Amino acid sequence: MKTIDGILTRRTVTLKAVVSGTWEGRTVTVEGMIHALRDMGGMVFLTLRGPEGVLQCVFDRPALLEDVTEECAVAVTGVPHREPRAPGGVELAGLELELLSRPAGPLPVPISKRRLNLNLDTELSLRPVVLRALRERSIFRIQAGLCRAFRDTLHSLDFTEVHTPKIVHAGAEGGSNIFRLDYFGRKAFLAQSPQFYKQMMVGAYERVFEVAPVFRAEKHSTARHLNEYTSMDLEMGFIRSFEEIMAVETRFLQNAMDLLREEYAADVERLGIELPDVSSIPCLRFDEAKTLAAEKYGRPIRDPYDLEPEEELNIGRYVKEELGSVFVFVTHYPSKKRPFYAMDDPADPRFTLSFDLLFRGMEVTTGGQRIHEYQAQVEKMLARGMHPEEFESYLMIHKSGMPPHGGLGIGLERLTARLCGLDNVRHACLFPRDLSRLEP
Repeated sequence: MKTIDGILTRRTVTLKAVVSGTWEGRTVTVEGMIHALRDMGGMVFLTLRGPEGVLQCVFDRPALLEDVTEECAVAVTGVPHREPRAPGGVELAGLELELLSRPAGPLPVPISKRRLNLNLDTELSLRPVVLRALRERSIFRIQAGLCRAFRDTLHSLDFTEVHTPKIVHAGAEGGSNIFRLDYFGRKAFLAQSPQFYKQMMVGAYERVFEVAPVFRAEKHSTARHLNEYTSMDLEMGFIRSFEEIMAVETRFLQNAMDLLREEYAADVERLGIELPDVSSIPCLRFDEAKTLAAEKYGRPIRDPYDLEPEEELNIGRYVKEELGSVFVFVTHYPSKKRPFYAMDDPADPRFTLSFDLLFRGMEVTTGGQRIHEYQAQVEKMLARGMHPEEFESYLMIHKSGMPPHGGLGIGLERLTARLCGLDNVRHACLFPRDLSRLEP
C-alpha cells in the first residue's frame, strides 16, 4: 500500500536560490513561466518568472526555443554565473529547455512591459492576467509583507489569532451600510467588522487578532472605498490607556518597514517606494488637528464632528511640513461620531478615548478603548435609542466581567495603496468589489 510521508523532494532548484548565487557554476534546473523573450540574432534572452521574481536565461542555440512563447511553462537547465546587467545580478546559461505547457492564444495585454498603462476598468477586467506583470505582483508582495509583519508582531506580543463569523445577526457599526441576506428564512447580515467577537475573545484569550474580509454596503464610487476589504484587527485586555493600542500599531509599522527593507527590497525598488520613518508617530487631538489645518490652509471647518477627506489631506500636509512625519494619530474623536461601544473621555464625555491613524493624508486605522462595564454600556445604548435586548449575546461578556480593553482595525488595501503611492485603492485589491464589479 502506498503511503504519504510528508517529505517533499524538489526536482528543481528555486529561482531564489539561483539568484542568491548558491548554485553558481553548477548545472541546475529551474521551473517557471516565460515572462519575456528577446531574439538578438544568434542569441535568445529568456526571462523566467517565478514566485520570488525573475531570472535571465541566455541561449546560444535559438532552435531550442522555436516552439515557445511568452507564458509557456518551462523547465530550463543551465549553469548560473554572475552578470551585473541581469536582474538580481545572475544569469543562467541555458543548455536545455523542457516545454511543460503553452497558452491557448495570444495574451490580452503585454505583461512583460514595465508599465501597462491601462485604464482602471480595463485593468480590473483583465485582472487574472494583469496580476502576472512584475509591477502588479510587487504590490501584492508588499501587501503580503505587511500581513506577515502584522502577524509576527502580534505573535511576539502574545496575541492569539482567531477567526470570527462573517454571517451575523446584527451589525457591529450600526447605520444602513450593511449587506442583508436570507439565512434559511431568517434575517442576517454580512459582518461590517469582527468587533463584537474580538471583544468576546478578550474575555477568553486577553489579546487576539484577525486578518479577514469585512463588508460595507456603501453606495459610493470613490478612490478610497471598497465594498469588501481586508481588515487587520486586534483587541487587547488590561489596558490602562488607549495609547497602549497606538503603541502596538507603531511597533507593527516599525517591524513592517524593517521587513520590507530587508526581504522585499526588489519590490520596494520596482515600485519606487520611499519607506517612511516610523521611529515615532506624532499625536494630535481631533479638535486641535482640525483647527491647525484650517488656520494654516485657509479652509473653514464645516463639520465639527468628523474629518472630511480634504481635511485629512490638510492634516497630513501640516504634519509633514511641521513635524516631518507622514503618519499622525488623531485622537479624542467626538462621541457623536463614534460607535456605541466607544468609551467616552471621563474628562469630557463629548469626546471618546479613540483615534484614527492618518497616513499621507488618509485614514488607514480606527481604534480606541471600549466600554467594559455592563451598566455603562447599557446606558449608552439607551441614550442612543438602541434596544439592549437585541444585543443579548454581546452584552453577555459585560455581565460576566471584562477587563479594560480596546483595539483597532487597519484597512489593508488602504495601507498598501498609501505605501505604494497608488492613486486608487482598487489597485491594492486583488479582485475589487464595488458598486459595479462582481467579477472576475
